[in-house]
Amino acid sequence: MSADVILGIETSCDETAAAVVARATDVRSNVVSSQVEIHAKYGGVVPEVASRAHVETIMPVVEEALSVSGLTSDGIDAVAATHGPGLVGALLVGVSAAKAIAMVWDVPFVAVNHLEAHLYAAFLEEPDLEMPLVIVLVSGGHTMLILMEDHLRYRVLGATVDDAAGEAFDKVARFMDLGYPGGPVIDRLSADGDPDAIAFPRAMANDGWNFSFSGVKTAVVNHVRKNPGVAVEDVAASFQEAVADVLVAKARRAAREFGATGLCLAGGVAANSRLRDKMASAAAADGLRAFLPSRAMCTDNAAMVAAAGWWRLRADGPSSLAVGADPSLRLPVT
Repeated sequence: MSADVILGIETSCDETAAAVVARATDVRSNVVSSQVEIHAKYGGVVPEVASRAHVETIMPVVEEALSVSGLTSDGIDAVAATHGPGLVGALLVGVSAAKAIAMVWDVPFVAVNHLEAHLYAAFLEEPDLEMPLVIVLVSGGHTMLILMEDHLRYRVLGATVDDAAGEAFDKVARFMDLGYPGGPVIDRLSADGDPDAIAFPRAMANDGWNFSFSGVKTAVVNHVRKNPGVAVEDVAASFQEAVADVLVAKARRAAREFGATGLCLAGGVAANSRLRDKMASAAAADGLRAFLPSRAMCTDNAAMVAAAGWWRLRADGPSSLAVGADPSLRLPVT
């Protein structure tokens, strides 16, 4: 089915987002309302609080996205929304709003996988990326090594067996009383620290394709307890280095084994400055193209949802209005 202009809606966690994207690459608007300040006092996302905030914000965000795009409802060909994975209450807000809008505007509804949407963030800024690509999808809830063979064709090579990388960042920051979210503050402190000061473990770095970050998190906790006067900046830099080393090492090895043309980052942790630097250097050393999405495209946003929705609608047609929220949804693989 052909549809040029998609309204995307994203409410999987603590960002309420809407965007208008044409033909999966032309971003006409991309509006994100973050709940970080709301959840910071709790040290993490509170699902019920997130859901209520989405209810209050969803329609104003959609209206702003339309206004910025310069379009009215007559210019929208379909409405796409994230239906999983994520927080079930938060997902339901976006899915319900998208279905209602699609029905009122008499356009197709497209249910989008949040993980697949992150993969399409890359193509919003680099539409000519050549496949196959090795993509490292790193966020607060997921850490995955993915081979993207073609549009809508993926192989999940590996995933975390315990903590996701972003989860480990948040837990380390919480233990050290650095604030929430943990990733940005650890990244900032690391700039003044020595990444070689502490030899934290690189679990499973050369073992298969899966990841494990629970051990390095525990190593940080134990080290700080035994050395209460240790410089916070050195802990942050050494921890960050250990996580980045494992992610980059596996990506490089996967690219060699599967003949990938490039390395990509996706997800919230893709905004980490050390990970970005190491991935870019690794790709250059291996003669590969590196794609590092802008920080705006690393975090949850609706432009990536609209882009993925365009491809899914083209391949599979509209989704049934009976499709609900699926908090445990997995990436569709071939």
